[in-house]
Amino acid sequence: MPIDLHLSRRQFLVAPVAMAAPQSTPPSDRIRLGVIGLGPRGRYVLGHFLKEDDIQVVAVCDASEERRNEAKQMVDQRYANTACLTYRQHEQVLERQDIDAVLIATGDRWHGVLSALAAKAGKHVYCEKPFTLTIAEGRELADTIKRYGTIWQCGMQRRSDPGYQFVYDVIKAGRIGRLSAITLSFGEFGGGRVGIPVPEPAPSLERFDYDRWLGQSPWMPYSKIASSSSWRVNWDLSGGVIADMGPHFVQIAQWIRGANPGPIDFSGDAAFHPEAEYNATPYFLSVRARYPDRFTLMMDMQPKAMRFDGSRGWIKLSDVDGSVELSSPELTRGIERQQSPWKVMKPHIRNFLDCVRSRQEPVTGVEVAQAAHNIAHAANLCLRLERPLRWNPEHESFIGDDEANRMRARSMRVPWRI
Repeated sequence: MPIDLHLSRRQFLVAPVAMAAPQSTPPSDRIRLGVIGLGPRGRYVLGHFLKEDDIQVVAVCDASEERRNEAKQMVDQRYANTACLTYRQHEQVLERQDIDAVLIATGDRWHGVLSALAAKAGKHVYCEKPFTLTIAEGRELADTIKRYGTIWQCGMQRRSDPGYQFVYDVIKAGRIGRLSAITLSFGEFGGGRVGIPVPEPAPSLERFDYDRWLGQSPWMPYSKIASSSSWRVNWDLSGGVIADMGPHFVQIAQWIRGANPGPIDFSGDAAFHPEAEYNATPYFLSVRARYPDRFTLMMDMQPKAMRFDGSRGWIKLSDVDGSVELSSPELTRGIERQQSPWKVMKPHIRNFLDCVRSRQEPVTGVEVAQAAHNIAHAANLCLRLERPLRWNPEHESFIGDDEANRMRARSMRVPWRI
C-alpha cells in the first residue's frame, strides 16, 4: 500500500500507538508476540497490535539497528518497562519457546520464507501481503501451513473493514442486479518510488545487515535507494503494485462474487517509468481477467478504488477516503452503513488473535490468500511476458505456455527456502 508504506519520520512518530496502561488480561493468558520486520508498515501494524489488551510484545527484530530501537521504544512506552528484547536475526526470535505468534512485516521477499520457518518453529503467524513472490512459493507455503496446523492470517485487512462489508451487503441484497464486472484501481503510481540504484559501501553489519535484508533475492550491490524506496518496483525484490495492492482488492472481489474458480484468461498492457531500472515492475498498467461465466475483473491505475458494475447499477468505494459513489441513491436505501475510521485494523487483528485462541480458520487464511495472490501473480506475468495468458485455477498452471509455467517459481538464494 504505497500511501501507508512511505511514512515520514514525523508521520511515524504521530501515528496511533497505545500509551502505557494497565492490562486487564492476566500475563498467563496473554498471547506473547514477536515482530519481524520494522519498516514504516511494520511499525504501523505493530502500533495497532499494541492496542490489544490480551497480547504482550516481547521481541522485535529487523536488519536495521535504527528500526529495531524505534520499535522497542514503542513497546517499552506501551508497557512502561524495558522487557522487550531486540534482535537482528529472525532465528533468535523463532527459537524462543515463550513466543506464541509472530507478526511478519518485512519486505515482500521474506514473507513466505519466514511464514514457513515460523510454522516449523510452532508459531502462529500474522503476515503482511504479498505473502509470497510467486505462485509456486504460495502453494508450497499453503501446504506447509496446513501440515503444521499453524493459525495464519494474511494482512489483507480490507476483508474485515466495515466499508467493504457495506458494499458486500448492498450487492448481496441484489441492489445492482447481476454482478458483471469489478474494476480494481491501484492509484497513480506503480507501487513505489522510482530511482536508479547507485552502488555504494554497505553500512556495518550491526547498523544494517544488508545480506539478510536481501533474503532469497539475487545478490546485488548495496544502494540506499534500493534498500529504502525503490525495492518495491524492483522485480527481484517485489512484484510491484499488482502484488502489493492487488491481493487486497482481488480477495474482496472473490469474496463478494462468492464463486469459484478464478479467471481463466488474462490480457493487458503496461508501460514503465523512463527513469526505472531495467527489471522494474510496471509503472502504468491495464489488465483484463475473464472468468468462465464471462464475468470480468479489470485492473488500472486510476485513483485507488473498487467499482462494482451490475445489470441494474453500480457502486464504487474509494480506497483513499472511504467515500461511496452510486449510480442511484436508491441502491443503498435501508441498508445501514457502519461508521468507522478508514483503514481500520482492529477487526482483522482481532480475528487473528481470536483464532489463535479458538483454533478456527481466520478470514484471510492461507488458501484464501493463495487464491487471491494467484490472480495477482498471473496478471503480473501477463504484463511481463507481453502476451495474453490462459490459466487453469484448479491446477494453478498456465495452459499451453511453458515459459509462463516456468515463471510460476523463482530461484531462491541459498540458504533460504520454504
